Amino acid sequence: MQAVLEKIIHPEFQQSLEQLEMLKGVENRDSFWEIKVDFLTFASPVKDHLIQAIKEAAGHPVNVVDVTQQRSTQPALGGGALPTVKNVLAVGSGKGGVGKSTVAVNIAAALALEGARVGLMDADIYGPSIPPLIGVEQFGVSMRDHMLQPAEKFGVKMMSMGFFMKPGDSVIWRGPKLHGRIEMFCTQVEWGELDFLIVDLPPGTGDVTLSLSQLVPLGGAVIVSTPQHVAVGVASKAINAFSKLNVPMLGLVENMSYYSCPKCGERDDVFGHGGARQVAKDMELPFLGEIPLNSAMLEAAERGMPVVVSHPDSAPGKALRRIAQLAAGRLSVAAVAGYDAVYENVQI
Repeated sequence: MQAVLEKIIHPEFQQSLEQLEMLKGVENRDSFWEIKVDFLTFASPVKDHLIQAIKEAAGHPVNVVDVTQQRSTQPALGGGALPTVKNVLAVGSGKGGVGKSTVAVNIAAALALEGARVGLMDADIYGPSIPPLIGVEQFGVSMRDHMLQPAEKFGVKMMSMGFFMKPGDSVIWRGPKLHGRIEMFCTQVEWGELDFLIVDLPPGTGDVTLSLSQLVPLGGAVIVSTPQHVAVGVASKAINAFSKLNVPMLGLVENMSYYSCPKCGERDDVFGHGGARQVAKDMELPFLGEIPLNSAMLEAAERGMPVVVSHPDSAPGKALRRIAQLAAGRLSVAAVAGYDAVYENVQI
């Protein structure tokens, strides 16, 4: 049985389960076979495909047991801050108002729902929006052994400048103070062991992005855009900036891609459609998906809940869960096969 299963090809790596050392045990339980599989990453985008392939190859009733150990991009990128975090994923945008923070919150929550240990850093110092989006309103942060203690909700640990500001307060800082706060979030927060740390960057390509790339071995970045010509043009500049900082691009996301009626399913391209996909094609980058406009998104945000939690079967909920899977898949490819393979065999 094991010899048959080992020949199954992983669609992202184009290597066999044997080559990838994914089979961790095959036992005959009389009426069925118990097969232990390491899927290489939580939220693997090809997990269902592989389970089906295993069942077909076995030809007998099987019970597939997930024994995934998250792969890390840290060794490949070396050292730096956050040594207990396996993968640091930055979510950025060329401009504000494209829903970047909403995407970051939902990627974090979706990965946590898959069983991963997840953190969320709100690096938008001037306009922190993570706390209300995830339903954590607090002023002040507790300390333990001289380390800041992150808040936690929906299985996601989080830290935000919003925890240090009273309602209505504003931050008026120059670059050095911004760098100091990002350094504090990276070195003085007790994140613990994490499979993923999602970083919500401020819009644009300023001081915070530069500081973060200097402090942390970033596993990759996801760029969020809306379909309009202006938005995708600015997104292209953000991609170029990450390239100059040697931050690997995992792919593009098109938010507000179209309006999806929650009752009848009819769609309307309110802001145009397909701009981000075209940029991805032109720049030979992965395109991770389209997120439709839908009242479920507004309702979730108003309630302080990620839509992947409150409306997992809605159109935006499904889209965001898939985007989280594809981002995790790209990170696992980088960790196992190197960054040259990241742009191959994207399972959209």
